[in-house]
Amino acid sequence: MSFVIQSRRTSRAVPPDLPFGQLMLDVAGTTLTDADRKLLADPNVGGVILFARNVETPAQVRALTDSIRAIKPNILLAVDQEGGRVARLRQGFTPLPAMGRLGAYFTQSPVEALSLAYACGYVMAAEVLAVGIDFSFAPVLDIDGISQVIGDRAFHSTPVVVTALSAQFMHGMHAAGMATTGKHFPGHGSVAPDSHVAQAVDARTFDEIVVQDMLPFIQNLPQLDALMPAHVIFSQVDDKPAGFSAVWLQDIIRKRLNFDGVLFSDDLSMQAAHVAGDAAARLAAALGAGCDMGVICNDRAAAMLALDSLRQQNLDQPHKLLSPASQQRLCRMVGAIPAWQGDLQSTAGQLPQWQDLQARVADFCAHLAR
Repeated sequence: MSFVIQSRRTSRAVPPDLPFGQLMLDVAGTTLTDADRKLLADPNVGGVILFARNVETPAQVRALTDSIRAIKPNILLAVDQEGGRVARLRQGFTPLPAMGRLGAYFTQSPVEALSLAYACGYVMAAEVLAVGIDFSFAPVLDIDGISQVIGDRAFHSTPVVVTALSAQFMHGMHAAGMATTGKHFPGHGSVAPDSHVAQAVDARTFDEIVVQDMLPFIQNLPQLDALMPAHVIFSQVDDKPAGFSAVWLQDIIRKRLNFDGVLFSDDLSMQAAHVAGDAAARLAAALGAGCDMGVICNDRAAAMLALDSLRQQNLDQPHKLLSPASQQRLCRMVGAIPAWQGDLQSTAGQLPQWQDLQARVADFCAHLAR
């Protein structure tokens, strides 16, 4: 089978009355187990995020995503395919540079670097979509500052360069048909601790954060379909991590910035999220603060605890926790995703632009490896 690229707004439609679950979780391996199938059938499960353990070849990934969607057609399928050290799809896929390498190239040749950023966004999106995954949680809009976890995942240390390069990367994503997710709002780059394993606190004022870390988010807001808030406490703004904070999610993102895209929590299994309590409490805190969907990864016990809590709250009225606004936002995001039928091998024949841009990205990565 082959597919033809579609425009960004013509895609698989989801009936507006078909509700989404509010929990995104992971599956065990390269094929679905009986336990996975039972889990995915639960109406409170709205998404699946794939990891390297779920990936062998492009054809195998396509078979896996098809099997997931056979259980639930409107489920959201995601992956972290940023490039560099954060790339779950490797064997058979075009290698992507760490975005920081584009930033370094920008200092030598800004025009070429911007063009290459577009190529990376397009190639990443085309290949991810071709194997049945709806979107990558990308791009990283953090600056390369003192963070122990961001580093070269960021495009650059200067906000204006991050803004310029990420804008081109997102142009490429959109041209291929993929929705964009900016992370980790309002910025993780100026906080040293890795929120995966430790609590992260930023004591700067709101105004300081705005003119530094928030700038790429604000400048790129029209291109962003979704945001992922950081598990960082910005102590002069609120005493909760941004992803659990109605101040950040409602007062700032929704009201002050007037952003009406999807809000995904960052992984609620991360250590910095534990400030909110057990997995059920973490999910409740994220959804209560304003996230449209909570993400729990690599901890099936935690996912089950959170899911059981959702089931109990939804006993008398399925999906009562899903607000009409969240439903509309999730429908719009799904509506931006092409309903491709095909595989990665058919991409070259169907998408001439992919061939040219893929060669550019591959040449750049080969140059970096020399």
